[in-house]
Amino acid sequence: MGYISNRHMFKGKLQLTVEEVNKMPQAIRAADRKKLRSPFFVGMLIILFLVEFMKGSLLVVVLPVYMKNYLGLSAHTIGIAFSLQYIGDNLFRSPFGWIGERLGYRKTMAGALLLTVIAVSIIAFFSGAFWLALACFILGLGTSPLWPTAMTGATEISGPNNSNGQAMGTLEMASLAGTGSGPVVMNFLMESTGKNYHTAFLILIGVGIILVLVALMLPSKVRIPFQSAGISTAGTRKGFFATMGQKLVHLWGSVKNTLHEIRTTLKVSWMVYPALFLQSFVIGLLSPVITLYVQNELHLSPNMYSLLLIAGGGITVLALIPCGKLIDRFGTRPFLNTGFLLAALSLLIFSMVHSLVLVFVFVCIVGISYAMILPGWNTFVAHLVPKGERGTVWGFFLTLQGSGMVVGPVVSGQLWDRLGHAAPFFASAIVMALLFVIHFILSRGMKTAPGA
Repeated sequence: MGYISNRHMFKGKLQLTVEEVNKMPQAIRAADRKKLRSPFFVGMLIILFLVEFMKGSLLVVVLPVYMKNYLGLSAHTIGIAFSLQYIGDNLFRSPFGWIGERLGYRKTMAGALLLTVIAVSIIAFFSGAFWLALACFILGLGTSPLWPTAMTGATEISGPNNSNGQAMGTLEMASLAGTGSGPVVMNFLMESTGKNYHTAFLILIGVGIILVLVALMLPSKVRIPFQSAGISTAGTRKGFFATMGQKLVHLWGSVKNTLHEIRTTLKVSWMVYPALFLQSFVIGLLSPVITLYVQNELHLSPNMYSLLLIAGGGITVLALIPCGKLIDRFGTRPFLNTGFLLAALSLLIFSMVHSLVLVFVFVCIVGISYAMILPGWNTFVAHLVPKGERGTVWGFFLTLQGSGMVVGPVVSGQLWDRLGHAAPFFASAIVMALLFVIHFILSRGMKTAPGA
């Protein structure tokens, strides 16, 4: 009887445990939702949206036309300014990430975002090429800690279950919403105010001030792991310069180890390296001149340009999901080959047409081609990365790929000034054709697989 009694007691405890386990996913989801409503995360969403809104407004709509048509600067100067913005944004992400771990979110983000206010103020009140180039560099510098802070914070609030997928997706949505709405709203503003740049700059300065105020409401400290805290304490004892010297020695050793690991673990064709560079170089070619071309050559109004952006971007977003699923099923080869070739042809023809209907048609074709290229290229590159040292190789690949965004605007400005307004589009078409050839050769030497 005692055995039976104990057995029933155990069974009751087991049933209670099962019921608790069944409730655990709901509790975890509720906790995750609570984290996404935390003051830090809401603040980061607002900052991400407004920063991308500001950059989209400036880089896509305001600066190219303002510098070229209003100030009379050359396209080469515009390209250099855009390159400096990309340099400031990418070069200082790691240093600001290191600073943010020690100063906290509030001081790091508020100080950096104050630089964006200074950058827009310089653009608004100074007209020289040097000042505008400096302002673009300061703008990139001011936005550089944004993603390191967002990623660090999203990882921190993920908790022991590391359930940060929803957080990362929400951050991406806020970023894309700002990037898309900035040019559309700014085009509408420029149309309604008769291209009053003074009003546009005052509004963007106001956005920058709001950014600083939101950053001041972020948490002042971050939770630093035991090892990092130990380093920080030691740095306090040794002094600032001793700590920085130690960090530089550590950085140089890390770079040497990284290069050694890449040489020993990465076995890919030499053609992969120019392909990585060209993939972002083609975007850099178009970014400083697309707005100039649409307004100066096609003579589209700002509102019509907004519709063009919505059409091209919208069809890209809509086609991304089905293209991604088809790539998982059939592999990257047919989609990348088709995407590169389609983009080359559509960019070449786009520079020759002036009919509004045909312009929209070819913008949509470019959007479809990019919907094939973006998920296909990332999958293709991931297939090249060895299972060992993935983080190291990915970092090397992304650095090489990002360098194309720095060089592209400078080359684009030279082509526009020296060879004509259609030259950057011809160059972009040639680059896409080169990528088609390179990928065609590379894919023939790889096994047919979902990732190949």
